[in-house]
Amino acid sequence: MDNINESKIINMQSIKYLKNDYIQLGNLIYKPYTICSLPANFGCIEFNEKEGISEWFNYKGYTYIFNKIAKS
Repeated sequence: MDNINESKIINMQSIKYLKNDYIQLGNLIYKPYTICSLPANFGCIEFNEKEGISEWFNYKGYTYIFNKIAKS
């Protein structure tokens, strides 16, 4: 008999704290911003014919935006 309530186990990634409050999740590095220092293109899909920032997350008082991929 099959188990109807099969669950998939998803492990959370650990957070690696870097200098200047940067953090690393997996191989991605995120830059922290306070509410006063957010870039002008934050929260937009397009901004003055440039790509806007439409993906971010909040953690411990900062808004984190993708910065770069970590070196292997």
